[in-house]
Amino acid sequence: MIRTLLAAVAAVGIVFVVCAGSRVHAGVAGQTETPSALVERVGDTAFIQLQADSFGQLDAKQQALAYWLTQASIAIDPIIYDQLSRLGIREKRLLEEIVARQPAVAPAVFPKIRSFALLFWANRGNHNENTTAKFLPAFTFEELSAAALAVQAAGGFKTPYGDLPALATSADVTKELGALKAALFDPNFEPSITAKTPPPGQDIVQASSNTFYQGVSLADLTNFKEQYPLNSRLVKGPGGTLREDVYRAGTPDGKIAPGLYAVYLKKAIGYLEKARGLADPAQANVIAGLIKFYQTGDPKDWLQFGSDWVRNDATVDFANGFIEVYRDARGAKGSSQSFVSITDRPVTDAMVKLAQNAAYFEDKAPWDAKYKKKAFQPPVVKAVQVLVETGDFHVTTVGDNLPNENEIHEKYGTKNFLFIGSGHALDRAAGSGARHEFAATPEIEARAEKYGEQASDLFTAMHEVIGHGSGQLSDRLKGGAEPYLKEYFSTLEEGRADLMALWNAWDPKLKELGLLQDQDEVAKAMYDSAASVALQQLRRIPRGDTINEDHARDRALIANYVKDKTGAIAQIDRGGKAYVQVTDYQKMRQGVGMLLAELMRIKGEGDYAAIKALVDKYGVHFDPALRDKVVARYKQLDLPTYWAGVNVDVTATVDARGAASNVRTASPRDPVRQYLAYGRMYDAGLTVR
Repeated sequence: MIRTLLAAVAAVGIVFVVCAGSRVHAGVAGQTETPSALVERVGDTAFIQLQADSFGQLDAKQQALAYWLTQASIAIDPIIYDQLSRLGIREKRLLEEIVARQPAVAPAVFPKIRSFALLFWANRGNHNENTTAKFLPAFTFEELSAAALAVQAAGGFKTPYGDLPALATSADVTKELGALKAALFDPNFEPSITAKTPPPGQDIVQASSNTFYQGVSLADLTNFKEQYPLNSRLVKGPGGTLREDVYRAGTPDGKIAPGLYAVYLKKAIGYLEKARGLADPAQANVIAGLIKFYQTGDPKDWLQFGSDWVRNDATVDFANGFIEVYRDARGAKGSSQSFVSITDRPVTDAMVKLAQNAAYFEDKAPWDAKYKKKAFQPPVVKAVQVLVETGDFHVTTVGDNLPNENEIHEKYGTKNFLFIGSGHALDRAAGSGARHEFAATPEIEARAEKYGEQASDLFTAMHEVIGHGSGQLSDRLKGGAEPYLKEYFSTLEEGRADLMALWNAWDPKLKELGLLQDQDEVAKAMYDSAASVALQQLRRIPRGDTINEDHARDRALIANYVKDKTGAIAQIDRGGKAYVQVTDYQKMRQGVGMLLAELMRIKGEGDYAAIKALVDKYGVHFDPALRDKVVARYKQLDLPTYWAGVNVDVTATVDARGAASNVRTASPRDPVRQYLAYGRMYDAGLTVR
């Protein structure tokens, strides 16, 4: 998967992070509660509202298409809860039933359960989606039990949830509570979604709570060839044999049987069929390809869908599938995700200029000529506003480069999204508190204030457009570098895309294309942020001394490598506080080029030993005492550390024939109602009472 997003920008302002599969994440470093964007806050997590003003520019047919695509997105949303924890969907059902029936719950307990449920929904389970570490509720098991039993007596749990049976009696609820007790309350039960630095006695697969593997160790996979590497669960059966439980709905003729998640995929297929009937011929073919893949689970069908999708540039676009592999410590299994977007034409036109000159930037890249593309397929690029984000897709993703499969890249190129709706929502919720607190000098703070947003947008665009799609692999790696670089691939790919943005920040071509005015100041703002982000991101890792998340590893790798190799980045201690400052911008650019060239060589040759040595040295470990001081500074500022989005509500009038009309959008201010509405697709009993 290549989730292409931006690495670190906007000097102590908004930090964009790049993802494998090329998804760029944004971590907002200085924010105050702006009512127009911030809807609610629970502890360190703020909920911000997405808006899509461009929806009004669509015609009635496009609006109906968008409605059915958003329904298909919501349909697959429960899958991620199960992928991240074997009890995730059951926990989800328990919390939703209780929150939907507030009058039945003790007034002193309900706010605590509601707050925990909001965090659970925001993170798609009870592990922080950024750090992957487990978080615990503020209520007790006894309080939860009393609430659940009261809800059952008031009519709750009487309908099935997806493929979960109804809990018809109080005894059923009591049994369910017992089964979920450790998952909810024991910090040592499934402590981390993805453990790339496992504790002694466990490997990266065994120590991870996700459900991509069941009873399997890393050693079991040594000589095992997966037929469904992206969309299956590997299960160790009797006698130590391995089998693949495939994610699929099955075919209507019964020749291919249903597999895992069939109930959710069948529901999504029904909505996709509605969307197909409203799409233009090219996009209808794309949607038909996704339907076929969901039915068969066949990797060949996924590649065909991806090949058609990447060449389609529809105004109402979407992603839906098992896409990013960040959650799998091995970097193989795709997590379920979806979004529906509307193209913003003016900003897209600026991105197209970058795409049209991608061959120029490839030629100027600092790596060996044998790793440079000879034939260049210009990528599809688009700035978009998002209607809905579900599954393993979050508001902090401000850029995405898809698809992730190398064989599609080389033949058809990529499609690059800049999520301006998410970026603007984060901007509206951002203030200057952290910028002031962490800027090493008044000059850096003033530069971030004036040029930070421009630097962030340009960094993200370059990360996506000329970063992820660049470079050429050696002949022996035609299938992609992922199998060779394993758990380090995503960190490398995100770092490589970030470095391409930083490397080209001073290239005169950017000014020639009219993409910026004061190039020197914008480039310096990028570099200030890339230097500082490794310090500021420590606030998101409250325990331990290791970094597991790939984007965070990539940012630490860049800053620490440049600091060590060139001395162009310095840590300054002043008044008991740590600050990071670029001491020589051109020397830092030299370090960026050195690391970029080496990462491209490593990717081109599949050099596992080299990337392991680099990441382990520069991207994994940090000083916990320094982290504690950073956390204290943020706590004093009373700023959110994590962000969750509230989607646009898209509703329609559906007639007896199943046709949608009078499609409307709204910007809801109540995330609880939205999450319960999503759950209602699989539980008719989830009406707020």
